[in-house]
Amino acid sequence: MKKILCFGDSNTFGFNPEDGSRYNINLRWAGKLAKDFNVTEAGCNNRTAFTDNPQGENYTGYKIIPKYLNQNFDIIIIQIGINDLQKIYDINLTEFEKGMTKFFNLIKNSAPSSKIIVLAPCVIKECILNSNFKFLFDEQSIEKSHKILPVYEKIAKENDVELIDLNSITTVSNIDGLHYDIEQHKIIYDEITKVIDQLN
Repeated sequence: MKKILCFGDSNTFGFNPEDGSRYNINLRWAGKLAKDFNVTEAGCNNRTAFTDNPQGENYTGYKIIPKYLNQNFDIIIIQIGINDLQKIYDINLTEFEKGMTKFFNLIKNSAPSSKIIVLAPCVIKECILNSNFKFLFDEQSIEKSHKILPVYEKIAKENDVELIDLNSITTVSNIDGLHYDIEQHKIIYDEITKVIDQLN
C-alpha cells in the first residue's frame, strides 16, 4: 500500500466553512484517501508555506515539514500557499514565487525519491470580505490569488512535479470565499486518485 503524506493548510485539514468545524475523515479529501492508502494527514488551519507565521513553527510550512520528510513517503501531496497572501505579510508576486520555489526545493532535496503532487489553490472570492476572515485577507489578497497559478505551473515544470489546478475542477464556498464544501472535497479526492493512478 502506497505511503502518502498530505501536507497543507486548512483545506487539507478539512475546515468546514459552515461552522468552523473539521469535516470528518469520510468527508475531507485527505481523509477519504486514507481508505485506499497509508495516509499521514498533516493539514493545519492558517498554515503558511514560506512566511514566518506568528502562531509558531507548526503554522509555518517550511519549518514544520522537515519533520515528515524522513519518513520515506511514496507520494507527497501539497496544498499550501494561499495564507501567504494574508494582508499582514504584504508580499508581492516576486516574493511569492521566490518563497514557494524555496519551499518546494526543500521538499525535493529532503525527499528526492518521493513523487510530489501539488494542488494550486482556487482564487479567493470577494465574499471573504464579508466573512470571519475579512481581518486576514483584503482586496489585494484577492487580486494576488488570481495571479499565482503561473508560479505553481513553473514550479511543477522545473521540479517534475504533478500539478492539479483546483480552479479547473472546483471552487471555494460562497460562505467564506476560502474553503471547500463537502462536494468540492469529493471532487478533489476523485482528481487526486486519478493522478495517483497515473503515477503507477
